[in-house]
Formats: sequence, structure tokens, C-alpha cells
Amino acid sequence: MELEAIPGVGSKTAAALSELDDPERALETGDVAELASAPGITEGRAAAIARGAVRRRHDDPGGFLATDRAKEIYRDALGLLKDRTVTSYGEKRLETLYPSGVESRIEEAREFAESALERSPDPDVLDALADVEPLSPPRDVSVRDRCLATADAERYTEAKDAIPELSVEVVEDARDLADLARGYSTVVALDEEFAGVAVDGDVRVEPDALERPAEVVPERVLAFYAANRECLQAAARVHRAAGIDPPLELDALEDALARVDSEGTVVGDDELDRLSRAVDDLDAAASTAESVANDALREAIEEQDVTVEGSDLLSLVEQGAGVDSLLARELSDEYAAAVEQAREELIDSLDLDSGEAEVARRAFSEEPTFPVERDEEVVSRLRDDLQAAKDRRATRRKRELAADLADRREDAERLVRTALELDVELAVARFARDFDCVMPEFTDSGFEIVGGRSPLLDVSFEAVEPVDYDVSGVALLSGVNSGGKTSTLDLVALVAILAHMGLPVPAESVRIERFGELHYHAKTQGTLDAGAFESTLREFAGLATGGERSSANGRASAADGSGGADGTNGANRLVLVDELESITEPGASAKIIAGILEELRGRDVTGVFVSHLAAEIREMADYDVPVDGIEAKGLEDGELVVNRSPVKNHLARSTPELIVEKLAGDSDGEFYDRLLEKF
Repeated sequence: MELEAIPGVGSKTAAALSELDDPERALETGDVAELASAPGITEGRAAAIARGAVRRRHDDPGGFLATDRAKEIYRDALGLLKDRTVTSYGEKRLETLYPSGVESRIEEAREFAESALERSPDPDVLDALADVEPLSPPRDVSVRDRCLATADAERYTEAKDAIPELSVEVVEDARDLADLARGYSTVVALDEEFAGVAVDGDVRVEPDALERPAEVVPERVLAFYAANRECLQAAARVHRAAGIDPPLELDALEDALARVDSEGTVVGDDELDRLSRAVDDLDAAASTAESVANDALREAIEEQDVTVEGSDLLSLVEQGAGVDSLLARELSDEYAAAVEQAREELIDSLDLDSGEAEVARRAFSEEPTFPVERDEEVVSRLRDDLQAAKDRRATRRKRELAADLADRREDAERLVRTALELDVELAVARFARDFDCVMPEFTDSGFEIVGGRSPLLDVSFEAVEPVDYDVSGVALLSGVNSGGKTSTLDLVALVAILAHMGLPVPAESVRIERFGELHYHAKTQGTLDAGAFESTLREFAGLATGGERSSANGRASAADGSGGADGTNGANRLVLVDELESITEPGASAKIIAGILEELRGRDVTGVFVSHLAAEIREMADYDVPVDGIEAKGLEDGELVVNRSPVKNHLARSTPELIVEKLAGDSDGEFYDRLLEKF
């Protein structure tokens, strides 16, 4: 794949993406987490790149969301979906869904949505998802207890490149190997010429070691699982709870993960634990053993009556003898017993095996001395022996564990990706369930919404009244203030956006044309200045002639999911306009709107224009403009009672008319009757 051919990807971004292990797979699947792991790529940027890859794959020019209000509705809809994700990945992954006018893209997204709707958002699955996150790169590994050795300069360079985790040493002969063996618990000689050489220590001749890095440095394999241990365990729980067939044996994976901690240390091995404790406790145990011997010897001395004749004492003094000589002569048995107690204390407290115990016994000499002191050289030797045994045991266990896990990484990554993608699917399923959604049906002309309810209103969804509305061509929508005209436009826009995202829509049923663009002009606050008014007219001129949209509102951007505005999709356009009369003086508004409707008539446009000037517009237009009305049934306790579904071909009465009608009914005077006749 030519990375720079993706919309929005330049040379620097392409270079960053090329550092990924498999950028094509990440782009093909919309793997935002993987794309965001490229140098300098944020999650938001990764989502935009994934959208660009989708557009390129479907030859999608973008630009469906042609106005700011259309983009706002898209962001609101996306927000509702994001609110139903559990993982941060799910939030970003949803940003790769965007409304499009390209049939192949819509169908691809519909397939995903239809599959998602079959998912059941089980609480156990959602709980397990809470601990799933994109996989982290393993930390850099540096191993100090092993080294590679070679006499060949070329092999030396090859080894440093192939296994950078280990030190590589240059040797000339067996003596050099022996020197290395004294400083490392394991030395791996890479040259066959060293085969059969007898050297003290753990020296292995393995000419093919560079071809088996997982065996030589199993920490490389374990680092990945250590960094992602909890995430992998959570992904396994997700698969079990959701009943998804995993790409690998979950019991075996969980058993292996239970044997490595978050630092990459092998756990659950009794012998390794024993050696670790012995190394850690050696100094304290030796001190305790000294105390045991001295306490026993002191007690023996205190209880023993020692008689030394004058001639003997004089002889000992003349010989320069001290208390040690007295101990050897008078308390040899007691001293031997005290030293034995020290030895047993050291051996028992460290749980040493027979070979280790033999070294430990030499830490306390049989030569009498007081106070009894350990031989530091022997203790140091014991420490080295224990540390070497510990390192060898840990390496062996790491090799065994790495052998179990080395070939499972790809499947483990797929396990997590599947769990994360499930979060995206469940968000769609939860959205559809929460808002009583159905998959829309695409038709040839206009739209028909049955039982539509917008979740964007500032009331609970259960309190939203359903709306039925259909339009083919361009229609005016009239109605009372606060009757629901704007919310009806919002509903139509939301349904259109979700349908063109390939997602379910909040309605009992929806039939809708595949539009190429959505132009939604929200009601302006106050009269526009001359420049803004001119810009607005230019945009409607573009709609009427099928030309380019104005730069004021029509330029799409990657940030809102619509892609670039580099052309249309060759399909009809949906135009929603809320009280266009607010852009200029009331006297001119009806004329302007009537003229716009005349120009849009017969064009590739389906539109709804909300206006309080429907009657005036219809009178000024040169054709019979369809007018629909949101009709108020009347007033109850000062509140409007409204039928929220627009009535076809009906000019709705205004709020003032309803108020005057109510007053006329409540009064015997003729004043209100005469006012009512004006309507």
C-alpha cells in the first residue's frame, strides 16, 4: 500500500507508519491503537488516518457533512456511541465511522453494524472489558548474568545485532572462557572450535545460538507477556464471558501467564523461591548463626569451673597463648558443640541442600576462637554458588516458559484485538438497544421516518414523543413556536447521518435515499451582516446549480469525520434549513426563500425548509409549494398540546392564533372574534 496515497498522510507521517510491524493490516482493520503506536502519531491523528484509509479504499471523496450544523449533529451522535464504550480504544475506534455517500462504504459499515446487533451486552463481558487495553510494547531487556563469546570479529558484530540484550565478549582460548565463566552464571560460546573444551562453570558451546534467540535470551519473549499480563488475562475473560472462540487455548495461556509476574520474573517455582530466599537472607542468617554459637559458648564458659595451675598459666603466658588456647585445652568439646549449632542454624535457616550445606559448614572453623566469627571468604563463596544456582534455575525456567509462549504472540495479539473490537460492536448494540433503533432501508427518493425519536433532546428518551415524517422533493414545514420544528429537523439530520454511517437509527422504520451531502442550516441569531448574507446566498446558488459549496460552511475536515470537500458523490443532496427568514429583513425573506425554492425545484435535492412565513412564501412562489404543518391541538393550562408529527399538505396555525382563539372562546366580547378573523 502506498502510504502517501492515503488522504491526509504526508511523507513524515508515512515514514512514521512504516516503522510499524504491519501498517497495512492496521490501516485495513482501522486498528487505531496500532497506528497510534507509530512515532509522533496521537490517537486522534490515528483515527483520522484510519478514516483516510477507508476513504481511499472506497474511492470516497468525502464531504458528506457540508455545514457546521451537520457536523455538530454527527459529533453528538458519535458522542452517544462513545458513551457506550468501555475502553478508550473503543472511543477512538468509533471515530473511524463516518457518514458517506459511497454505496460500498455504507454497505461495509452496515455489515459491521448488523453483526454488532447480534451481540448481547452482558454485564460480565462489560466488566471484563474494563481491564482490556491496547497492548503495550515490551520494555527494553538487558540481561547481566549471561554473555555470548566468540573469537571471530564478524561473528561478534552479528551477535551484537541479533541479540542486543546480552553482552558479547571476544575470547581467544579456553583460558578466556574460564575467566568469563567466573563472572557470568552462563557463557554461550558461538564458535565450534570450543566444543569439548573443559572449563569450570556453565559454559555452553552453541554455534547456532543466534538462530534461537528465544532460547538464549527468553527474557525477550517474556517481556511482551510481562508488560501485557493483566490485559491478556482480561481478554481471556472477555472471550469466555462472551462465548467467543479464542485463537489459542485459554487455559494454557492463563497457566503460562500465572508463571510470570509484571516484571518478567518467573514465579511459582519452589526451588527458585528457595534459592532466592537463601541469597537474600544469607548475611542475616550468618549473623544469627554467629550469635547462636557465641551464646552457647558463653553459657558453657559460665557454667564450667576451669582450674589452671600457676605453672601451666605461666607456661601459656610465656608461649604468648591467649583465650583460644584455653578454649582448646579446657572447653574443646563445648566449643565444637557451639560451632555445630552455628552450622546447623545456618543450614536450616537457609534450607540448604546437601552440596550447599557442605560449603556452609566451612563458614565456621573448628579452630577455637572467642567470639566465634564466620569466615567471610566462605560466606562469599556460598553466596556466589547460591546466586549462580538461582540464575541457572531462573534461566532454565524462563526457557521452558518462553518455549511455551514464543509461538503464541500473534494469537495473543489477536485475542486482545478481538476483545477491543467487541467493545466497539457492543457500543453499537447498546446504542441500538437504548434508543430502540432499527437498520434503515435505502430507497430511491427522499425519506420516510416512522416512529422516529431523537435521543439528542434535553429530556429522557422515554419521554420523547415519536414522529412520523416523509418528504420527497422540497417542502416547507410550518408550525407553532416550541412545537418541535427544529427537533424534527434534528431528527431527520440524525437519521440521515446514522444511516450513511451504516448504523441503526432511532425509529420504528426508516426508508431513505442515499444522499451525497447533507446541508443543514441552523437558525441564525439575529440578522446577518451583508457579507454573511452574501455568503449564505452563494451557498444556496451552489445547491441550485450543483456547483461547489461555499468556503464559509461547506469545507469539510478530517477532524469531524467527513473527510475532505474535494467533490461530491454524484448523488442527491439533503437540505435542511431552519427559519432562513432570520438572515435578513422580514419583508425580503419570503421573496428570497420563494426564489430559492423555485431554483431547487426539479434539482437533485430533497429538502425541508422550516419557516413561519409559509403562507407568504407559497403566495410568492411560481409553483404550488408543498407545505407541511406541525399542528397544535390547543392550549391546556397555558401549555401547547401539539401533534409532533407533521401533517402533510397542511399549513399549521401559529401560536398567536391559538391564543386569540382561546380568548375568543372564553369571552363574550367581539374584540377577540374580530382579531381571529384576521388569521
